Amino acid sequence: MFEKVLIANRGAVARRVVRALDELGVRSVCVYSDADENCPYLEEAGEAYRIGGPKPVESYLNQEAILDVMAKSGADAVHPGYGFLAENAEFARRVEAAGAVFIGPSPEWIDAMGHKTRARKLMAQHGLPLGPGTDVLDGMDDFSREAQRLGYPVLVKAAAGGGGIGMLQAQDKDELVAAVKQCRTLAERAFDSSELYLEKLLTRPRHIEFQILADKAGSIRHLFERECSIQRRHQKVVEEAPAPGLERQEVNEIAAAVERALGAMGYDVIGTVETLRDDSGGYGFLETNTRLQVEHAVTEMVTGVDVVQSQVRLAAGEALDQVLPDPIELNGHALEVRVYAEDPVRFLPSPGPLEVFRPPRMDHVRVDTGYAEGQRVTPFYDPMLAKVIVHGKDRDEALRRVGQALAVFEIKGVKTNIPAVQRLLAHEDFYEGRLHTGLLNEVI
Repeated sequence: MFEKVLIANRGAVARRVVRALDELGVRSVCVYSDADENCPYLEEAGEAYRIGGPKPVESYLNQEAILDVMAKSGADAVHPGYGFLAENAEFARRVEAAGAVFIGPSPEWIDAMGHKTRARKLMAQHGLPLGPGTDVLDGMDDFSREAQRLGYPVLVKAAAGGGGIGMLQAQDKDELVAAVKQCRTLAERAFDSSELYLEKLLTRPRHIEFQILADKAGSIRHLFERECSIQRRHQKVVEEAPAPGLERQEVNEIAAAVERALGAMGYDVIGTVETLRDDSGGYGFLETNTRLQVEHAVTEMVTGVDVVQSQVRLAAGEALDQVLPDPIELNGHALEVRVYAEDPVRFLPSPGPLEVFRPPRMDHVRVDTGYAEGQRVTPFYDPMLAKVIVHGKDRDEALRRVGQALAVFEIKGVKTNIPAVQRLLAHEDFYEGRLHTGLLNEVI
């Protein structure tokens, strides 16, 4: 096991990893920007180092500064959390070249899965179904021809993208021209790559993803599925496990296919395979995220597996059968709500002081947050304030508990999306499990 791990991230995920490391008896090293110098995770860390100004490029994306802290602190491993450098193969290689372990998949898998069209081809070669799409396209003539072949509406996507960035839909040729132009700009800015491709846009699909853990010797296991259909602008807002209203045989078969595909490739440590399910029950591969997911907590709630500790232990070289129970069984139902500092109608960020910030303290409710009362929400980072995670013996009980938790979550000084989520929870389609990726927009 590692002696000391540097956490190359901030906020809620940094706190989550610190907690996991403490339970493993591993010392933690945290980093912070000028905007985060008073954040709670720094008090909980074994050591903390300033790495730069408030802008991400000055701090959490500053590879030189983070690697310098790794050397100064004597950390023998780096946990990237999610976001920032978590899926940056160059950073992973630099960590390894400096003699430490990158706590994630091997850099070659980050590379392979980070390019969306190459990942589609790879997964198809190993038997996973794909939704209709294209390879990387170049000129507008190519985009127009392929859009006609797929049939409008289509989705323009950055091939090197992720996190919903560089994704725009087009209903016709005029919108396609504008979307391609805008996506190129976004992709170049965010990913230093202008490569784009098209996917057929499914108008009411379900977004189902599968958690994977694997060791360095080729053993691999799935931890069932998560329902991630409640989104706005391709960003998840509510997640749950297991997916409601689906036959267990159906999702277990897809989970097993995902497990076989990644196992045949020799994939390692941690990953999440995302799929879209259409109205007919068909699944199409979307992407593989080569990192810990924000929504990992709902999987932990229903399986009893500590995903973060497992990730660390697997990266340290432990065997999968030492890390995971056998069998892994589903227990009850879990829901996670992402609470954002944003306008509940327009979903625009709402930075400002947290004059009051009192998360619920209730049985069967877990709150992961990087904030405390009196802090300021800055415009420099993702506006997520907290994740409210609940568990129940079934979905009805979990829904009651998450509603109760949100009702007593006191936040003043910034606007939040809680009113929008409460409207969603009260909507008949959501309550009955008739979910799709456009439901939140319909409700609000």
